[in-house]
Order: sequence, then structure tokens, then C-alpha cells
Amino acid sequence: MQQTRKSFLSKLTLLSLTFVGLSSFKRRLIVNENKTMFIHHVFFRLKNPDSSADRDQLVQGLTKLSKVKTIRHFHIGKPADTNREVIERSYAVSWLLQFDNDADQASYQSDPVHLQFIEECSHLWSKVIVYDSVNV
Repeated sequence: MQQTRKSFLSKLTLLSLTFVGLSSFKRRLIVNENKTMFIHHVFFRLKNPDSSADRDQLVQGLTKLSKVKTIRHFHIGKPADTNREVIERSYAVSWLLQFDNDADQASYQSDPVHLQFIEECSHLWSKVIVYDSVNV
């Protein structure tokens, strides 16, 4: 009985490791599938950092902005409740965008929805920091 149980656990462990390995492999394939992917990450610092109304208005504006057709994926976030020396928490809202390529990102910059967002919401922020990146 002990040998059977040990053999079963050994096979189960091997099967689990194989599944985890294949899952990781599949994720890497999906991520590397789009070699021209363009990431645009924006961090907004508010003029009134303690104003939840200002933050909500900015989030509402970003939600409207998410309708731009060239945006593949987006995420609107706020600082996580984590505290380590390397973590930057001086922003109020982050706006993470994924585009299929640089041309789609460039189109987004001049899209009327984006220009309207800037016109309607720029009075809310004191500083905007942007990090753009592409696949290596």
C-alpha cells in the first residue's frame, strides 16, 4: 500500500509540474506573439491630491477615453497599498494602455477622443509622467 501511494504521489507531482511548465510556455508564446506591441503607461499627479471628486472625474474621463479604437487593452489604477523603498506612490491615477504597434499609439495621440479628454481633464493634474515601451 505504501509503495502504491508513493508511486501515485510521484506521478501526480510529475503531472503537476508538466502542467505548470506547459502553462508557462503557453503564456510566453502569447506574450511574444505580438512583436510590435506598444505599452503606454501614464501616471497622473493631481493638483488637489486629497480630492476624491477630482480623482473620480479623472477616472470618468479615462473611462470615456478607453473607447479609442486603437487601444487593445487598458487598465485604470491607483497606488496599491504596498510600502517598500522601491515603490513610487506619488501619483493618484495610472493609465496603462496596450497598442498593437507604434502606429496605433501615434493615432491615439491625435484621436479626437484623446484631444477632448485633455481639454476636459487637464485642469485636474499638476504633472503627468509617461513611460512608453516596446518589446525587446
